[in-house]
Amino acid sequence: MMKRQLLLLAILLVMIFSCHKVENPFRTENLIPWSIVAFDKLERTPSERLAMLKKLGFSQYAFGGRKKHIETMVTELNIARAEGIKISAVWLYINNKDTLRNLKRANEMVFESLKATGVSTQIWIGIDAEFFEGLTQRQSLKKALDMISFLSEKAQKVNCKIALYNHGGWFGELENQLEIIKCLPQYDIGIVYNFHHAHEQLEKYRSIIKQIHPFLWCVNLNGMKKGGPKIIPIGEGDLEEEMINCILKLGYKGPFGILGHVKGDDVALILKKNLKGLKSIHIAK
Repeated sequence: MMKRQLLLLAILLVMIFSCHKVENPFRTENLIPWSIVAFDKLERTPSERLAMLKKLGFSQYAFGGRKKHIETMVTELNIARAEGIKISAVWLYINNKDTLRNLKRANEMVFESLKATGVSTQIWIGIDAEFFEGLTQRQSLKKALDMISFLSEKAQKVNCKIALYNHGGWFGELENQLEIIKCLPQYDIGIVYNFHHAHEQLEKYRSIIKQIHPFLWCVNLNGMKKGGPKIIPIGEGDLEEEMINCILKLGYKGPFGILGHVKGDDVALILKKNLKGLKSIHIAK
């Protein structure tokens, strides 16, 4: 009888500790390399890029590049599938060359590539500040709603979803993104929050992150210092640890994007620096 009781107690303790086991939010499978295509000094080919990611242990990444990279997007997405690497998102940047039902060629190619490969993913949308130049708040909101509705319809046709990306300007203001989502409940729209585009929002970070938390699909990390510079490795700033813990305390579990966004450098080295920096971040209990 005593052995049976001890066995039951051991099983109970294992169950208790298992239930309280906290996963590392920065485990590799929870990280999305981002800005690794257009900013790579080595200008890797699609196959070289996928080999680099596998070597570093990544199982996913977000695709975004210039027109020359989009021209080989179908090849890259097919190689990624063959290598077992998930395309977590693709980038789409809207400016004054884009109008409703008449996107610039590079943007149309993104949708064509998604359709051709059958890749179902998020489409991260950034909109240039000039797109809203000279408009009132009401006019800006109307123009944004029209474009996001149009893009959401196109995304649905290729089994994808739209996420709003803070890239500066009117569209980068999170209050405006929340209003867009509120006005378009018929679409499942998320938010991608980028530390490196948030320097002007640092004073209100705690309040705004609580508001956008229910819609967060990804948080792209960066070293953060008040006043910049814009992009520095994770762990070399003095604000990112506090910002990360703030969002974790809200219950956000990831994924997290890490940047390769440094001009004139090997993107693999930049990713390694950020991976090293993540290990220096103290997660508050």
